[in-house]
Amino acid sequence: MPTTLDVTRSRRRWVVLAVGVLAQTAACSFVYGVPFLVPLLRDAEGLSLARVGAYVGAPTAGLLLTLIAWGAAADRTGERRVMAAGLTVCGLGVAGTAWVPDPAVLPLLVLGGAGAASVFAASGRMVMGWFGAHERGTAMGIRQTAQPLGVALAGLTLPSLGAAVGPWTALLLPAGLCLLSAVLVPVLAPDPPRAVRPAGAARERSPYRTPVLWRVHGASALLVVPQFAVASFGTEYLVREQGWGVAAAGAFVAAGQVAGALGRIATGWWSDRAGSRMRPMRHIAVAAAAVLLLFALGDAVAGALAVAMLAVGAVVTVADNGLAYTSTAELAGQAWSGRALGIQNTGQNALASVVPVALGALVGAAGYGVGFAVAALAPLAAVAVTPVRDEPPVRG
Repeated sequence: MPTTLDVTRSRRRWVVLAVGVLAQTAACSFVYGVPFLVPLLRDAEGLSLARVGAYVGAPTAGLLLTLIAWGAAADRTGERRVMAAGLTVCGLGVAGTAWVPDPAVLPLLVLGGAGAASVFAASGRMVMGWFGAHERGTAMGIRQTAQPLGVALAGLTLPSLGAAVGPWTALLLPAGLCLLSAVLVPVLAPDPPRAVRPAGAARERSPYRTPVLWRVHGASALLVVPQFAVASFGTEYLVREQGWGVAAAGAFVAAGQVAGALGRIATGWWSDRAGSRMRPMRHIAVAAAAVLLLFALGDAVAGALAVAMLAVGAVVTVADNGLAYTSTAELAGQAWSGRALGIQNTGQNALASVVPVALGALVGAAGYGVGFAVAALAPLAAVAVTPVRDEPPVRG
């Protein structure tokens, strides 16, 4: 069996990371891609806003229902089998939407989200096994670029495909990418070596016996608030409040997605150099609060400042994501990291489904300035919750 040093130096780890990013990008292009089909579904299919809202939420519902179960399966059987099985389920379920009548589409979207959850839970665990502590933050930052890449891919392809072949037929693209990834994962992404537990040794105890991991989850969930404040309302603010054209606002948001992806890599590299995941995460929480408060000030007195803070926020508010995932897996250890990453994902996605609704209601009642100022309370709370002093030394 190769040693830890052999694994760290192996060129294969970069191939494994590339396959993991492809798999995550494919899954995200479906899970976060359905909103791009909303105008077509309303115009071509004549569906109500409530009906298309159910379609948009269906993949996330499937995701939330199965994340922890997929993580537990990865802990027991390995990442490769879990990812290949889940991607196959996702690809077949999503592809089925092109051929079934409307009432059957909804459960297939839920099934697709349930299959996609396997990658969310297991690909991060795979990165942990193949990369040593001195480069793990960078590797996880690269892995976390898959979400903005998936969103960008969906935004660039699904609307035009949907207009040409129909909205549900357009989903054959992410379905095909998921099935391609399901083939590549078992071929190119072997499970990392596992430590052998001596015969008769007690099973590793739960990392949740202490509050440190819970605090990481809590801080990470709180930092979802500024992320989705900027992502959910940035385009609308530019168009409605600043008078931008839809195309210009879309290009602005797309550029922010690319910059945010690069920011995730940069903060991962920073955490590797600092030997800490939580210190950079706390700094980012402070910066996220400052961005929201400065946006609120700009909305009141200087529109240019508000626009500038949307640009900065597109990077700052997503920069913590890879740090939280890396810290979660490191604190949980190999025996528990799949389940812990499942819990991490569940908490973030659950809150992400609530933030746009709650913040939208607040903005509608009191305006953008008040809404974003109130949202700044979440990253300020994250500053206090982030367990910097209790973080163990980074190793492994």
